[in-house]
Amino acid sequence: MRFGVVVFPGSNCDRDCGEVLTLLGAEVEYVWHRESDVSGLDGLVIPGGFSYGDYLRCGAVAKISPVMDAVRTFAAQGRPVIGICNGFQILLESGLLPGAMLRNTSLTFQCKTVDLRVETTRTPFTRELAVGQLIRLPIANAEGNYTIDADGLLSLEDNDQVILRYVDASGEATEQGNPNGSVGNIAGISNIRGNVVGMMPHPERASEAILGNTDGRAFFEAALNLAS
Repeated sequence: MRFGVVVFPGSNCDRDCGEVLTLLGAEVEYVWHRESDVSGLDGLVIPGGFSYGDYLRCGAVAKISPVMDAVRTFAAQGRPVIGICNGFQILLESGLLPGAMLRNTSLTFQCKTVDLRVETTRTPFTRELAVGQLIRLPIANAEGNYTIDADGLLSLEDNDQVILRYVDASGEATEQGNPNGSVGNIAGISNIRGNVVGMMPHPERASEAILGNTDGRAFFEAALNLAS
């Protein structure tokens, strides 16, 4: 399976994602932001980092890069796309996912491992997890406070688009378990079709035993196993 990792000026998690995919047997292609054709790929990762230095808003400049037209076409074809951290912000700014990101309610950069609860298995990236499963993944963001209006939130819930929630150690979606103030403790969502996923936690940073945690590995394995 050939996976593309999109690289913008300021991306810094592209090699991390590529390394995990390679270890799992994928053929990885790094796609520079000026490229306009991703048709030969089976899946796409938009990695974390600080695309264009996070000037204006996070992802606001990246959304007009030439590659994003190709990403939109790729997504419209029902093929798997995942945006991680800054990648999630880019998907929001590009209109591929609903909602927006605000500054964390703490107004500080949050860099730690958090507890999460899996909310759906209907996406290419969560299909091998279990609803209600508790996992732990790292976060690293200053603008991870996901927001959407009341009608939008209702639509997300009704269409099973919330994929992950921040929870406390007991698995409850409490204020104490929410590291950035996201509405509904939301840590990740999908589009209605389910093939486009955005998440603030970093699964690539928890996919190898040498890192002390492999809870993130299943997100990549699930997408790669689609072809098997």
